[in-house]
Amino acid sequence: MPEEKAFRISAVVLAAGAGRRFGDGGKLLAPFGDGRLIDGALRAALAAPADEVILVVGARGDAVADHALNRWPDPRLRAVAAPDWAQGLSASLAAGIRAVEGADSAFVFLGDMPRIPIAVLEPLAAAVRRGAAAAAPWHGSDRGHPVLFAAALFPSLLALTGDQGAGRLLSQLGDAVARVPAPDDGVLFDVDRPEDLP
Repeated sequence: MPEEKAFRISAVVLAAGAGRRFGDGGKLLAPFGDGRLIDGALRAALAAPADEVILVVGARGDAVADHALNRWPDPRLRAVAAPDWAQGLSASLAAGIRAVEGADSAFVFLGDMPRIPIAVLEPLAAAVRRGAAAAAPWHGSDRGHPVLFAAALFPSLLALTGDQGAGRLLSQLGDAVARVPAPDDGVLFDVDRPEDLP
């Protein structure tokens, strides 16, 4: 009897935006906790049950990539550039999905969300392993991040345009998206402006 193929999961961390609302645009490298803002998303992505972690960089790409690869010397982590990052979130997302190597699914983390609870990650993976098209954490009545997408949705993610993420796609999928209760509002907390920092 042939051996069952392992279910391969990738994680994509979107860190290509300019962070214009932050002021000087240096949002992802702003001090946060015991490191920089981007470290929270990287910590969560590296704690996910993922075979690879792809950091998508654009604005200040070299500085963000250098910090990440030095702070998190994990062989699963690699940085890829989104040359068209200025076209919006969809371009960064497409760069990350194109970099995924033979995965059955991919987490999508946002670089400015530093408080993702690790406890949601394995339940998200379990839901997609069981056949969900995607899985998302929910806090109260709000859908949060990260979202785990089955590979069947990769073409739909690559087809997105402009400064939009996958929110509309997830809404269209309806009940095909598994809901995972989140233990806290870290799945919703993001940093847009300096005043959002604790």
